[in-house]
Amino acid sequence: MNHAESFFAAAAQICRDISFGSIEALASELDRLRDRRGRLFLLGVGGSAANCSHAVNDFRKLCGIETYSPIDNVSELTARTNDEGWDTVFAAWLDTSHLGDKDAILIYSVGGGDAERKISANIVQAIDLAKARSAKVFGIVGRDSGYTAKHGDVVVLIPQVNPSWVTPLSEAFQAVVWHCLVSHPALQRRQTKW
Repeated sequence: MNHAESFFAAAAQICRDISFGSIEALASELDRLRDRRGRLFLLGVGGSAANCSHAVNDFRKLCGIETYSPIDNVSELTARTNDEGWDTVFAAWLDTSHLGDKDAILIYSVGGGDAERKISANIVQAIDLAKARSAKVFGIVGRDSGYTAKHGDVVVLIPQVNPSWVTPLSEAFQAVVWHCLVSHPALQRRQTKW
């Protein structure tokens, strides 16, 4: 097989192996979040951050869920990083947003954070804050060993089918999963144009 054939064969394997039950559970949780008038906060770094920005639009426009991401305010994000440090940037933003027990965070991440190894400490601290405030913690991640998978309430794990492609396939399937969610009959309130 050439590269394209191998890559798409791996993607097809993920489509077969992903937990549909986890995706359905996340759809149910998001429906309940909207019913209780809670807010959804999307968190991620790198390519996952870009996915957060796109998904904010979809959850707001198509599903009528009040959704935000600190990624979308570069001025505040960089000021907090410069003045307070990268590790606290998400938790500080959520604190200012008065994250509460009606709300939820949704983590998009390849690894999901690791407290011991100090990887994605900003995600770890955001999860700890959410737990302390009884907010729900959701995730779409590529590793079952990360902080998000271990501490989240509902986490969709992207199956690892090729160790060389964990990052590209995890980030690609974040988009597949959220597009599944925003087109879910329990969540979608407005149709797409096409």
